[in-house]
Amino acid sequence: MGQEIRTTAFQDADYRRFQRCLHAETELLGKFIQNRLCSEAPPVAGFEIEAWLTYDDMRPAPLNEAYLLSFNHPMAGPELAKFNVEMNTPAIVLTGDAFGRLHGNLGTSWENAARHARQMDLNQLMIGILPTLRQQELNLDNMSNLNRYRQLNLRVLEARNKPIVLDICGHEHLRVEHHDVMLEAATTSFQLHIQVPLSIAHHFYNASIVASAPMVALCANAPYLFGRDLWAETRIPMFEQAVALGGYQGAAEGPLHRVSFGSDYARHSILECFQENARHFPVLLPESFDDVPEMFSHLRLHNGTIWRWNRPLVGFDPDGTPHIRIEHRTPAAGPTVLDTIANAAFFYGLIKNLCDDYSAGHGDLGFAQAKDNFYQAARHGLDSHITWLGERKSRLLPLIEYELIPRAEQGLQSLGIEASDSRTYLDIIRRRIATQQTGSQWQRRFIKAYPGKFFELTKRYMEQQRKGEAVAGWDLD
Repeated sequence: MGQEIRTTAFQDADYRRFQRCLHAETELLGKFIQNRLCSEAPPVAGFEIEAWLTYDDMRPAPLNEAYLLSFNHPMAGPELAKFNVEMNTPAIVLTGDAFGRLHGNLGTSWENAARHARQMDLNQLMIGILPTLRQQELNLDNMSNLNRYRQLNLRVLEARNKPIVLDICGHEHLRVEHHDVMLEAATTSFQLHIQVPLSIAHHFYNASIVASAPMVALCANAPYLFGRDLWAETRIPMFEQAVALGGYQGAAEGPLHRVSFGSDYARHSILECFQENARHFPVLLPESFDDVPEMFSHLRLHNGTIWRWNRPLVGFDPDGTPHIRIEHRTPAAGPTVLDTIANAAFFYGLIKNLCDDYSAGHGDLGFAQAKDNFYQAARHGLDSHITWLGERKSRLLPLIEYELIPRAEQGLQSLGIEASDSRTYLDIIRRRIATQQTGSQWQRRFIKAYPGKFFELTKRYMEQQRKGEAVAGWDLD
């Protein structure tokens, strides 16, 4: 959910002070990076899953405050809307049986959370966009009671000075106007984190960018919004347009957007992303911190209001040493815990393999092409055609089957992941490719068989999710 803030109103002096602190901390981070004072620890994995609370009629239930208070779990927290919650997992070093342990941790947490929801006559559901959601439910009364969200809404609307327009062309066309940032709450994701050694952090970041196209297609789970069939992963245009805000003197039409694929690779250092943040994006939340500059509090808060699909983060090792994490935000939540861990195994293995290529000077895909690949894959899913390394044009499905899964396997091996652990979860990906059934494809097949039955779709999806079998094996009845 990001950092909560104490302040409920800001003055011009707050913005000036924050700007000074932001630039000072960005320069300080540059010195830390130049002098190699950030962590070189081996890769560590963790993730966040956003989920829905629903009533038994599959309508969103805006009750996260009561739910979280009574659940009282340290790894669960609120999201933008009162009908969304976030589940986190403890970080684990990527070696040995890491994915089996991640599966156990997430499975136990999810089962406990879902059981607690049922005790409150609620359901907890992980899906990219709730098929039964109506636009009128995305209102300020349903915004979580946190200062951060209220202030973000005010600042975004103030900067835009016009309504938010959602205009998405996919299998069908949707165009609506909205008057607050609650449209963003329609999207729930699976956010993968990987702490990386400083010396190759920019290579991991670039690898995550290149991997975004296969990831968004493979994990697609959000074809429907307000009853319209749009993209395979409609979260992508939905989120980008829901907070459509550019950089300085840019408004929504500016070249740098706050929700975007980014502007380029990190050419020499991961610092380039934080420098771009300070130079090109106005401050939205000028909260004042009394921390020492080495905590990078202003830099981290500002970074939390810029939502690249691949976002570098600053965190701290247990001994206080700053570290760099890469947050990969493209996958949708769900369909099951098993699918989620398989997605993680594929991602971490693939980016490790690509990172090794980049470290050896072998990466040869232009940023503009990686960006085009991403939007093609988000729109068309596994049926998309992309241009891969070496300027090779390929349909995405066979590329994943014959090249990217083997790359992921090699990457996991180089991380020290046990062969049995790797095989268990990559076999889930192989089966998904063989059946060509992602969460998005299953939803579309259901609605093709039962036109307009979005309540039935959501209920059947929930039943399948509770069984825990990977989406590749789901049937319609």
